[in-house]
Amino acid sequence: MLIQINLLPNMNLCGEVRIKHSLNKKEEEFVARRRNTVLQCLQKFNIHCSQDKVPNIALLGSGGGQRAMVGLLGSLVELDKAGLLDCILYLSGVSGSTWCMTSLYKEPDWSTKLETVKDKIIERLSGEGVNWKDILAKLKKYYYGKDFFSLTDVWAVAFVTSFVKEINEHTLSDTWKEDSKDPFPIYAVIDKHFKHSEEGDPWFEINPYEAGYSLTGAFVDASNFGSQFHEGSKKKDQDEFDMLYLQAVCGSALADEAEIWKWIKDECCQIFMNLVDMNIAVLEGTDHSALDHSIKTNLNDISGGEGQPLCEVLSLGPGADPNADKQYRREYTMGACNYFCDKLKLHSWPFDLLKSIYGCMSKWIWGRNYNFLHKMSDEAVPTALLQNETREYIDAGLLNNSPYFSVLREKRGVDLIISLDFSEGDPFMTVKEAAKTCKKLNIPFPEVNIPSEDLEKPKDFYVFKGQNAPTVIHIPLFNVVNCGGKLTSFSHPE
Repeated sequence: MLIQINLLPNMNLCGEVRIKHSLNKKEEEFVARRRNTVLQCLQKFNIHCSQDKVPNIALLGSGGGQRAMVGLLGSLVELDKAGLLDCILYLSGVSGSTWCMTSLYKEPDWSTKLETVKDKIIERLSGEGVNWKDILAKLKKYYYGKDFFSLTDVWAVAFVTSFVKEINEHTLSDTWKEDSKDPFPIYAVIDKHFKHSEEGDPWFEINPYEAGYSLTGAFVDASNFGSQFHEGSKKKDQDEFDMLYLQAVCGSALADEAEIWKWIKDECCQIFMNLVDMNIAVLEGTDHSALDHSIKTNLNDISGGEGQPLCEVLSLGPGADPNADKQYRREYTMGACNYFCDKLKLHSWPFDLLKSIYGCMSKWIWGRNYNFLHKMSDEAVPTALLQNETREYIDAGLLNNSPYFSVLREKRGVDLIISLDFSEGDPFMTVKEAAKTCKKLNIPFPEVNIPSEDLEKPKDFYVFKGQNAPTVIHIPLFNVVNCGGKLTSFSHPE
């Protein structure tokens, strides 16, 4: 079912909602081209088959933060060295693996020059990262640039940038070419409200052409994901989300309340806390030179070193006695506050921002966006998906740390799934949970039987086969081959 948009009066907007299990036409066209590449790759290894028998191979990257990001990159490099990278039709990831994917796909045809792209990524990850001036500017842009500001926006600039060492403002639309020589990317998240619900479909995918519910078969153009819809018609346009926001939505597994409070306390409020401590130190007659240095350093770091040096702004000149002059301390404190607000042109916006953050924290709002299925009427879509004007999307690793269900759509016809599991915990949990869910939903998937002796000492790979089901090659990072005698327990690798 394809719902063409009937524009409201005086609205020049376009968009469409697609409720159908078939693939997007553009994805079908890409798959047809890519299968030719796969066929040529197989022939190099003397694997011969007809065009219609070319296997559809999907590579999955699990979550695992920066470990997964680097692990997936290294795995792709080794596939490339072995001449097997062109065999991959789909590349799908959750959480940390998507951080690698977004870094790769901002480089057109990255698979044809992977060694060079890898070096650029490693060089960036080894660098100093994003300065606070750019972080605050990006946070401000998020705050004013969309209808719904959530903790995901804070997470993007405060946490994700500290790991990926960049602010990636590319979008899916401008990082994908229809004639791309790379595997087709699929980013997986889940609908927060359906995480433990029987009513709806929690599995949500985002690819270059569409975003939507993988198992339900309800999609919207990727560029329109986040825009406001009502009864299938787009009412209000929102800018397409950038890759940094996508990284944050996909990689919010560590986004617990304690971490957010830690950032606010340790970073945003540290300057003001130091000012309080400095004034107390003056009253008590104790040394405050370390606090003085910390305040100046932090403010200069946040400002990026631009403008009048802070040491001049907060200095009364030669001969001043800071320890004895309480008036100086008052002027110093006010000077720091004014510098923080005026020099950085923040003025009143941080207070609005903090109020918004506190509101999001009180309700624990993450990944809130408009629901493109709002008030539609279609029996193929669970009623619970049609009711609310907004939905919240979060890290898929909170449900299953590997994106099996993005490639298990029947129309994708995947024959072989290669699962790279970078999880620190149970090395078999992702594949066992996938098998369990597939059995419940009647989705073809092989039986997963793990020898008892392997539960604590996993091998380097496993192959699971079944009748009329995709073959699954499961490759856990923490195994006896990689870790040797240091693998004392899968939950505590040394």
